[in-house]
Amino acid sequence: MANHERNKKILLELAKQPDNNRCADCCAPEPDWASYKLGVFVCLKCSGTHRNLPTVSRIKSIRLDFWDDELVEFMKANGNRAAREIYEKDVPAFYYRPQPGDCEVLREQWIRAKYERLEFTAEKNLLQKPYTSGVREGILWKKGKDNGHFQKRKFVLSFADFSLKYFNKEDESKGPKSVIAIRNLNATFQPQKIGHAHGLQIAFSKEGCTRNLFVYHENGQEIVTWFNTIRAARFAYLKTAYPSASDTELLPQITRSYLKEGFMEKTGPSHREPFKRRWFILDALNRKLLYFKSQLDAEELGVVFLGSEKHGYSASESSAVGARGNKWKYGLAVHTPERKFLFMCEQEREQREWLEALRQVIATPMQPQHYTTEATLKRRR
Repeated sequence: MANHERNKKILLELAKQPDNNRCADCCAPEPDWASYKLGVFVCLKCSGTHRNLPTVSRIKSIRLDFWDDELVEFMKANGNRAAREIYEKDVPAFYYRPQPGDCEVLREQWIRAKYERLEFTAEKNLLQKPYTSGVREGILWKKGKDNGHFQKRKFVLSFADFSLKYFNKEDESKGPKSVIAIRNLNATFQPQKIGHAHGLQIAFSKEGCTRNLFVYHENGQEIVTWFNTIRAARFAYLKTAYPSASDTELLPQITRSYLKEGFMEKTGPSHREPFKRRWFILDALNRKLLYFKSQLDAEELGVVFLGSEKHGYSASESSAVGARGNKWKYGLAVHTPERKFLFMCEQEREQREWLEALRQVIATPMQPQHYTTEATLKRRR
């Protein structure tokens, strides 16, 4: 008969080993669950998806559930490293691997791709063809710029000219509504902001301004395939544009989540204008603090470039803002060589988080491309 306490102790020790001490699927620390069919240790969030795949995976808590001796021996003989060598043998460099804070659809489709569809085993790598076929066409629900309603639109992603096009009408002879260059594009999942579990934000630069498309698809696999195909196209473009760069250097530039987003209030350049509530996005890669009228606006209202400390940029608390009597009393300031920008946050915690994020960007040395961005934004002003 199995000894419950003994087996629990063995499992807890196994979960502390270097290859098992992070979730096999999202790398969250200290996983408390395990699949006794796959032999992997996973976190609570990922265990939920495993539960929905009973033909592929079976889940138990390593702390609370009863484990038979043979199941414990199976876990000892396997583990996260052994599973990775099978199920992640052929993951493309561009394919997005979920992190602990990522949304459910990314996590679910990664798990299904690995264990259910076996996309990354050597025998099934033909399943990766949709990502690298050179073109992808399909229908996505897109938010209208003016009325805010989502409508079906045809999208075409082309590797040949590194572009993403979408059409407003079924008759494509009239040409695309917009042609977006892959070189200026970013894609990030935003389910809460968009109000759909599969919501994807596509940001791009056009005529010097940042613009947004908000899209979704009812099918989780379909929207994640679109996301990874966009990443594949971005990766191909970057390898063409920067042939001497290594994959390690290029991968962080394919797509990225924004360092911080949220509402703050902002005053004008003279600091005498009324404070207005705006939605802010901190794009750390491009060193931009973008602001919009609302969180689902298609086009930016303005942008603050964030240089480095070496070049005279800084961020600080601003008690003078609070003295104005506004209900948002937690102020902060961004100092540039030319001027000072004043903002207010509703809560002290938000003020602290924004300052930490802004200082993180400012503390990072500028790269050559950032000087071009800085000069371009100065000309806009």
